[in-house]
Amino acid sequence: MLTRTFGLFAAVFAIVYSLAFEYHWELFSYHPREGAFGWGQQPSLKGGPVMHWYGCLATAFLAGAAASLAGLPFTRKLALPHWLGWVVPLLAMLAWVWLLRVFFMR
Repeated sequence: MLTRTFGLFAAVFAIVYSLAFEYHWELFSYHPREGAFGWGQQPSLKGGPVMHWYGCLATAFLAGAAASLAGLPFTRKLALPHWLGWVVPLLAMLAWVWLLRVFFMR
């Protein structure tokens, strides 16, 4: 039962992470120079860098955890295939290679 729930978590995490990164759905932003956090996507404070990656990870983790907890009672009835936890993240990685192809082709 745990492997089926992990498959659902991994699939939702991979999809939501890609969408959150592409459409800026980060839960929070981190300003390392100031040591400050802010909700959502924020502009730079005092000209320093802004890190959105942690917020994208948090968004994807919460979505994956919510999906796996919501699907927990249905895992015996739904019978998700075990390979779902591997195929969807692999397809997401291929999508990332396609999205970031400008960095590989010089």
